[in-house]
Amino acid sequence: MKNTRSIFAKFRGYFLTGVVVTAPIGLTVYFAIIFVEFFDNKLRAIIPVEYHYDEILPFQIPGIGLIVVFLLLTFIGFLTAGFVGRYIIKLGERIIERLPIIRSVYGALKQIFESVLASSSESFREVVLLEYPRRGIWAIGFITGVTREEVQNITDNEMVNIFLPTTPNPTSGFLLFVPKDELIQLNMSVEEGMKMVISGGIITPTDKNIKKRIKVQTRGAEIKLLKDVENTINRIKKNKK
Repeated sequence: MKNTRSIFAKFRGYFLTGVVVTAPIGLTVYFAIIFVEFFDNKLRAIIPVEYHYDEILPFQIPGIGLIVVFLLLTFIGFLTAGFVGRYIIKLGERIIERLPIIRSVYGALKQIFESVLASSSESFREVVLLEYPRRGIWAIGFITGVTREEVQNITDNEMVNIFLPTTPNPTSGFLLFVPKDELIQLNMSVEEGMKMVISGGIITPTDKNIKKRIKVQTRGAEIKLLKDVENTINRIKKNKK
C-alpha cells in the first residue's frame, strides 16, 4: 500500500513539474500565434483576394501582417516628422477638437501615449514602497510623474503621482498623490515589480540592497511610538472626564 502511494506521489510530482515547465512556454507561444494571426487576418481582409501572398507564393508567410503594420507605423512617423505631415496632423486635430465627445477621448489617449512612449518620460520607471491604505501596511506603487499645477499648489509638501495597481490585474488601480519624503524607492525594476503584483507576491525579486530594510523598520518604530502617544492622550482625556 505504501509503495503504491509513493509511486502515485512520484507520478503526481512529475506531472506538476511538467506543467510548471511547459505551461509558461506553451502559453507564450499560444498567445504569440494569436497575436500574429490577428494582424495576418486583418491584412488579408484589406487586400483583394487576387493579391493575397499565399495565392501568389507556393507557401504561407506567418507574421507578414505584423511586419506590414510595423512598416506602416514607421512610415507614418517619418511623414509626421516633416512639415507636410505636421500640418496634416494639426489640421486633423482641429477637426477633432470640434467634435464634443471624440475630442475628450482623443485628448486623453494622446496624453497617455505621449507620456508613456516619449523617450524623455520617466513614467513607470521607478518602483516605490508606500504606506497604504493606512500606516503600518505597505504597498507597491509606480511613479508616473511629478505632481504639478493645482494639486501641487494647494499642498505644502513636494508631491509625486503614484499609480497603485490591483492584483492580479494591474491594468486597474488607483491614482495617489503622495509626499515624496514618505516614499521608499526600491531597487527592483518595473518588470520585477509588475511580476510581483500580478503573481500576488508569489514571485519575489531578490533584495539588491539590504539597507532599505533599516528604513522600513525605523518607520515601523515611529508608527508604534505615535500609537503609544495617542493611547496615552486618550487615557488622559478619559481620566479628566
